[in-house]
Amino acid sequence: MPAKAAPKKSKSVIKRHRQTQKRTLKNRSVKSILRTLSKKVNLEVVNKNVDGAKNALNKAIAAIDKAAVKGIIHKNTASRKISQLTRLVNSFLLPGAA
Repeated sequence: MPAKAAPKKSKSVIKRHRQTQKRTLKNRSVKSILRTLSKKVNLEVVNKNVDGAKNALNKAIAAIDKAAVKGIIHKNTASRKISQLTRLVNSFLLPGAA
């Protein structure tokens, strides 16, 4: 039985692959930034830094919203992450609220 021939790649397939690689790197970078910002919010809450927690939360919310608008993360995922972080900070600011 003869060996299977290698699939032919058209120019459009090669270009699409190149675009996908670029997009994957960019998306991975943005997701890493989102994780870092979320960790900063958690760290500020653990350290009981009120102003730091508020500032970190605002930065994280802005970055999450921007990622959702660009389609890097789903809008429901963005909403869930924002809600979790906000509840965390609010429970720290208002101990009886959570």
